[in-house]
Amino acid sequence: MTSSNSKPPKRLSEFALIAKLFAPLAAKAEGAFGLTDDAATVRLAPGQELVVTVDALVEGVHFLNSDPAGAIAKKALRVNLSDLAAKGAEPRGYLLALSLPDWVDNDWLTRFASGLGEDQERYGIDLLGGDTTSTPGPLTLSITAMGPVPEGQMLRRAGAKPGDLVFVSGTIGDAGAGLALLKGEGAGLPMNERESLIARYRLPEPRTALGPLLLGIASAALDVSDGLMADLGHIAEVSGVRVVIEAPRIPLSSGLVTLWGKGAGAVARAVTSGDDYEIAFTAPESARAGLVAAARESGVPVHEIGRVEKGAGVVLLDEEGAPIPINRPGYTHF
Repeated sequence: MTSSNSKPPKRLSEFALIAKLFAPLAAKAEGAFGLTDDAATVRLAPGQELVVTVDALVEGVHFLNSDPAGAIAKKALRVNLSDLAAKGAEPRGYLLALSLPDWVDNDWLTRFASGLGEDQERYGIDLLGGDTTSTPGPLTLSITAMGPVPEGQMLRRAGAKPGDLVFVSGTIGDAGAGLALLKGEGAGLPMNERESLIARYRLPEPRTALGPLLLGIASAALDVSDGLMADLGHIAEVSGVRVVIEAPRIPLSSGLVTLWGKGAGAVARAVTSGDDYEIAFTAPESARAGLVAAARESGVPVHEIGRVEKGAGVVLLDEEGAPIPINRPGYTHF
């Protein structure tokens, strides 16, 4: 990275950049045409429809400019794969838009493209196209990901019903704890727990194996990006119900408990910190056996954390059944 007063590093021209670093990422995608056209095609089997999602990441908001370039690339892709997973879709392809400030040089971009390539192999997805521009502002990345789902079966925020149970995958709050560590909190935390929490912030684990298995089981679903409280609030609002979360049931990692503890305050912080990229969903009680099977097949732990009732909003209850005050349910950009 260069200072604001130094000469900007040399960078490949736009089309040379595409040809050298990004066209290889599209080589396996028949409809990408080697990134030589202005659009791409995606072939779907009969009875399927395409789920499309987009997320933008901004330097200083979603990642730090000191984060490794490959990790930034992977996070940008994975947050979109998390959206697809929560809809029950299988990842197929993605579009990439880059707005590059002067400090981004060829070496950084090479490491960025390498990170994308590694995750493409891991998740079975290909680059289909995109755009590159320069910017005087912060580094900004936008990815549009897409994947098929059986026609009419996409999991939506709407659909939760009174009597349903509330579930979440994985553990909650780790990414927020990782960001707190990067900002100077928890100096005495053991190194293995520190590295684990920071990795959860830098490298989300989209639940792509679990998501499609929830089709026909979950009544409503979404991924946890802004905070578990805030995101379950979206399900409550769109479904026209009240979501009740029981604090003692929130799954917390050992590293988070070491850092923040496991009392009501720690749970409240965990459920409002965001960037978890787990799947939060509702399902009827009769679906328990199916959920156990889905968790076993996907290798992703699933935890029951509450219930759906008549009413509105979302509430977090302590072990005595009393509401825990929440001043800010999650992250908001505006």
